[in-house]
Amino acid sequence: MEIVSAEIKTDPQQSITAFGQAVAYRLFSAKSYIAMTSAISDEDQSRLESLCMLFGIGLVIFSLDPKSPDFKISVRAQRLLPDMFYVNEFAERLRNHNREVFNHLF
Repeated sequence: MEIVSAEIKTDPQQSITAFGQAVAYRLFSAKSYIAMTSAISDEDQSRLESLCMLFGIGLVIFSLDPKSPDFKISVRAQRLLPDMFYVNEFAERLRNHNREVFNHLF
């Protein structure tokens, strides 16, 4: 079992915010992804791809069309070992928030 997290942004101006969130998710996730709209500029996408490769974060580009989101993996996430302190903290917060979901997952 592994925790996979994703930060999804529909605003192309939020790429740096998305990256910061995805890096933070690595504390408790084996894999972390960013999903960005295809409206992101080519320059920003290139910069984000480079950062994702350096930090082991996955990048998915998608269309804002809800009927055909056309997801494309631009960078695959690397599997990394999360910090177990934060994994346990995350699991405890989930258990306190929704015990039924917690029991289903664990």
